[in-house]
Amino acid sequence: MKKESFFMETTEIGINRTGIATSKGRAEAMLEAAQTFSVVAESDATPVAEVRARYAEESDPVGSVPPPPSIKGAVKAVAGELLGNQPFQLIDKLGERLAFERTGARLYEAILGKLRHEGEFAGGPTIEEIERIVLQEYSHFRLIDSIIRRIGGDPTVVTPSANLHATMSAGILAVAVDPRTTLVQSLEAALLAELTDNEGWETLLELLVEGKETVELEDVQQAVRDESDHLALVRSWLAAAQERETVPFDL
Repeated sequence: MKKESFFMETTEIGINRTGIATSKGRAEAMLEAAQTFSVVAESDATPVAEVRARYAEESDPVGSVPPPPSIKGAVKAVAGELLGNQPFQLIDKLGERLAFERTGARLYEAILGKLRHEGEFAGGPTIEEIERIVLQEYSHFRLIDSIIRRIGGDPTVVTPSANLHATMSAGILAVAVDPRTTLVQSLEAALLAELTDNEGWETLLELLVEGKETVELEDVQQAVRDESDHLALVRSWLAAAQERETVPFDL
């Protein structure tokens, strides 16, 4: 059953005691105690920055790209056939996309579960649309896997960019699988993911063109179009849920 208004259900008034205004007397006492007993430090964030800098000097990097496991991959890397003098940059970004597409599939599977539980709403996603996106995310994952294998790489490797994006996107997936969040709130997480995903695919396409890796170029271009469609859909669904019109960014 389609619901007429979805936005109000996610912003209803309830018992929220996180602000000090809910207990004025105790709030005043707390502020008075803070002013009485607190010591004003005559410093800025420089000491903390210096400590972080020392940790950074002693820490290992986020990760590294291992040498190709196959003879074919090693020959191509040594010969500089991948991106000229930067043969491992493409492998790094392919690993990044592989990790992000895996997260994307899980994200939309979680959204699909919330949609089936809460039901559709006017202007929002349908079960068929989310199922199609899930299949496309898996298709993109298999595409990246095949490219990595073809150029002699190892798709099981967690590259530096893959590690970085896995850390950044952990919160996005956590929102969608949280039983407290609604479908609309999960779509907000999807919006953040799609903005990053679109940028990542466009970057990968540029790297493939520069590296003259054109075997799967048409498939990658289709993936770029798919992700652009995903972003447009998520934006339209959120606009419908919030009962507003979508506004072009170039206004």
